[in-house]
Amino acid sequence: MAQQFVASHIASDKVVVFGKKNCPYCHSALDLLKELNIKPGHLAFIDLTSRKNMDDIQDYLMQLTGARTVPRIFIGETCIGGFTDLDALNDSGELSIMLKKIGAL
Repeated sequence: MAQQFVASHIASDKVVVFGKKNCPYCHSALDLLKELNIKPGHLAFIDLTSRKNMDDIQDYLMQLTGARTVPRIFIGETCIGGFTDLDALNDSGELSIMLKKIGAL
């Protein structure tokens, strides 16, 4: 069930942030992504705190990405890591290139 949930979001959205509404790093990631003017409908924030199977989802994200922490950020179907990774990609200019490649900008 968790695997299907994660896979369906990754497949259907260009940029996906799995996070928690009370997580400051999740909010920082969303703020950074919104500043880049991602096309409407191409950015999804999946609030795990509202899910009954939150632990199962985080366990699956651990299997998939090597980390259980949030945010877990996917660009296309590739996990780029968490907020620190996103920030580093943005600073290097690579983030915009990745977003343009998948049609999110």
